Amino acid sequence: MSDKQKKTSIGGQALIEGVMMRGPKKTAMAVRHTSGEIRMDEWENEAKKSVFFRIPLIRGIFNFVDSMIIGYKSLMKSAEMSGMEELEDDGTRTKEELEKENRTLKALMPIVTVISVIFSVVLCVGLFFWLPTFVYDLLAPLLGVPAEIEGHFGYNLLKAFITGVLKILIFLIYMIVIAQMNDIKRVFSYHGAEHKTIFCYENGEELTVENVKKQSRFHPRCGTSFMILMMFVGVAVSMFIPQGLNAWYYTLIKLLTLPLVMGIGYEALKLAGRHDNWFTRFISAPGKWMQRITTAEPTDDMIECAIAAFKAVIPEEENSDNW
Repeated sequence: MSDKQKKTSIGGQALIEGVMMRGPKKTAMAVRHTSGEIRMDEWENEAKKSVFFRIPLIRGIFNFVDSMIIGYKSLMKSAEMSGMEELEDDGTRTKEELEKENRTLKALMPIVTVISVIFSVVLCVGLFFWLPTFVYDLLAPLLGVPAEIEGHFGYNLLKAFITGVLKILIFLIYMIVIAQMNDIKRVFSYHGAEHKTIFCYENGEELTVENVKKQSRFHPRCGTSFMILMMFVGVAVSMFIPQGLNAWYYTLIKLLTLPLVMGIGYEALKLAGRHDNWFTRFISAPGKWMQRITTAEPTDDMIECAIAAFKAVIPEEENSDNW
């Protein structure tokens, strides 16, 4: 291990039976096919955008959107690369019938994808924006919140705090519930493999299965930490939103403040990734705790996928991937 830990800008994402890694110049996916082999896909990253997209706060918005788009496309592609979307030959169909059914299935996938995206957006808005406000409106009279303080900063503070706590609780319950699903458990294990591989590289050790296995699976620059940071920033921003609105209007205004929350959350994540002090450890702690749910210890074959994807994106120029 080197004397000083390297902090790399290379990041990744767990996929269906695989891992995606994104480096300064290339992005690579390593997916375990049902046959047992690792299948790779690599592509060059788009050229760096203008200096405008690197301005603090603004860069966080565009990086988040860009990561979401690439991440979702990679997730969908990993399902295809793994062979899990293909119907297996059970002996009841001819080869031609099986090929025809698989072609039909692939043709339907874009429609299913669009429907799933719409459903996910509606579910996200409903659970994390509308529901906390709706529940607060129900709880306020029971908590004895006096109506005459509406419009005062103290009321804003109280509502922002309670809705923020509710949002975090809903997110926690949601993650715990989906973590019980077998397919999600495997994705979370690949998530652990991704973190361990990045840590192994940052610690200056050779990328081998044995070296990766002994690393921590809790990383300060994880997307889970970013989501938690956004929730806390959202609580602070909510203090300045006019109160006394019904749940629907309040939810709309919260959605409009989302770019600001993204920008601040991203800068906080970069700060936590670059420095190690009491403040960065404090703001990283909730995200690391949540990673106990969103990551799991990987198997050797999962680590092999993460290593393959990571090696493919290491830049030739030394230190060009510094965080």
